[in-house]
Amino acid sequence: GDCMYDKTQLMRGSLEGCILKIIEKQTTYGYEILMGMKEAGWIDVSEGTLYPILLRLEKQHYIKAEKKASPLGPKRKYYQITEKGKQVYQAYESIWKDFQACVEKLCGREVR
Repeated sequence: GDCMYDKTQLMRGSLEGCILKIIEKQTTYGYEILMGMKEAGWIDVSEGTLYPILLRLEKQHYIKAEKKASPLGPKRKYYQITEKGKQVYQAYESIWKDFQACVEKLCGREVR
């Protein structure tokens, strides 16, 4: 019904944050980002989810893409975070930490 919490909205915001974090650590390409996300536990993230987000982040100038020759065949698009992207990531991280703290306060940290 309409009181169902919209998980996808929270996920979308978190996805962008995670993608920016991965790219912030190192210049990387799509498949590597995908693997990094799966490793972090985003099992249901697919290329179909990832590439539109990369495109959007690029359009917003949070990341920049550069085609580079790959040792294994065709050229690959490598992504690098921009200054603007770093600022956006830092803002995301502080909002996420506040959100996490609120949830923990409300739901209680019973588990030791």
